[in-house]
Amino acid sequence: MARKAGVASPEELREFVQKAGDKLVVVDVRNPDTDVEPGDQKSLAVAALPDDSNRPMAISLIWDRNSDSMPIPDVAKETPMITHCGGGGRGQKAKDFLNANGFPNILNGGGPKETDCWAEYGTK
Repeated sequence: MARKAGVASPEELREFVQKAGDKLVVVDVRNPDTDVEPGDQKSLAVAALPDDSNRPMAISLIWDRNSDSMPIPDVAKETPMITHCGGGGRGQKAKDFLNANGFPNILNGGGPKETDCWAEYGTK
């Protein structure tokens, strides 16, 4: 199965993660409410949402399909970020939204369904 449009390659992600170092922020836009986003149930079973003990460089900022928006992360505009959802669709919307709000340094990492991409940043 081909990657969704806009999802970075594993090589791009590897280089981005290495260059970002400890400044990297991973933005998880999945929704834990499976009534709202039933498709997230499968990816949440594979990779839990970030919390204090899991994925220390990641934050959860839910993409809202109704408003086509999400909360703005409380980080410097230049912060290197990887957005993701389950497979990349909302991750791309989040990347585009953040770019439009002045955050230039972002890649769409797809998500747990993109196992070769996820291997590059999924534990961050």
